Amino acid sequence: MRIWHALWVQRIDTKIAALRQRQLEEEHGRRNRPTPPEWTVELGIGASRPPLQVHAGDCHTAGTRRRPVDREEARRLLTAGLKACTHCQPDIQLHIDSSRSEVRHGRALRTHLRTSRPLSVVIGWDWS
Repeated sequence: MRIWHALWVQRIDTKIAALRQRQLEEEHGRRNRPTPPEWTVELGIGASRPPLQVHAGDCHTAGTRRRPVDREEARRLLTAGLKACTHCQPDIQLHIDSSRSEVRHGRALRTHLRTSRPLSVVIGWDWS
């Protein structure tokens, strides 16, 4: 009976040590996790990978094809007519009136939608 008891105490101690180690690793991972970017652009499919939507950096509806952008580039894209995510609403966070930007850049946006040319090419921005 004493041997059985000693084996179970050893198993319990091993489990406790493993749980403590896992908690330490999780805490280490939380502390060393890189901060998410402030803004991201969701990219399309294909060779040119045109931008589709602007998202806040922590938006969970952004797809896997995305790249980080700074605040100024996010503002430029939104004012050029690129769609804003309806979940995180970066246009509201960046204080952009989407009705004015669509009127101002409506011609470029219509050309983009009509011709399948990337919006960045229509406006004249270099993405490389």
